[in-house]
Amino acid sequence: MPRVKICGVRTPQEALLAAEAGADAVGLVFAPSPRRVTLDQARAVAAALPPLVVLVGVFVDQPPEEVLHIARAVGVHVLQFSGGESPEYCRRFGRYPVIKAVRVRDAGFRQDALAYGNCTILLDTWVPGLAGGSGRRFDWDLAADLALPAPPILAGGLTPANVALAVAKIRPQAVDVSSGVETDGRKDPVKMRAFVTNAKRCPVSSGAGWHC
Repeated sequence: MPRVKICGVRTPQEALLAAEAGADAVGLVFAPSPRRVTLDQARAVAAALPPLVVLVGVFVDQPPEEVLHIARAVGVHVLQFSGGESPEYCRRFGRYPVIKAVRVRDAGFRQDALAYGNCTILLDTWVPGLAGGSGRRFDWDLAADLALPAPPILAGGLTPANVALAVAKIRPQAVDVSSGVETDGRKDPVKMRAFVTNAKRCPVSSGAGWHC
């Protein structure tokens, strides 16, 4: 079954609710966004998480030194890059597993995804001026039968109502949601539980992991 990442968590309470709902990972946004967290907020979330929940730091076109400082200060497990970071940039982080977001506009995204070698690819929706978190889905037919080293992580407009269909169609290794489990801009425990339950109804290809 696919793993589930709930992104844009801002408080220890939201993190605990996500873990209790069955999320395998939570994402902390350190880039410009309504869901951006400070170092102190991020540390509080990290301290509250159960030990087996993966903590993902989300960055957008930030200097490597800044990324490493934040990752070490907070205790991030995985780095996610959601901007225009190059393949060379993504190889600069040593022991840290890396997720690279690729925005899907048309079939041309396939070449972009393949350029990142063994990095775990996250597919999100292309929206002008946004690095992610738009709440819009892309044409899932574009992502069918991708020749990647591992199945992708799927994001972009996922909700409790459509995630089972998305998993059945794309067979991702994981699904990633933020606004799709919110009510009035806050994480909703009922929506998170429904999302996790519906996402894990369908099996996916075995052998996939979170990292390069």
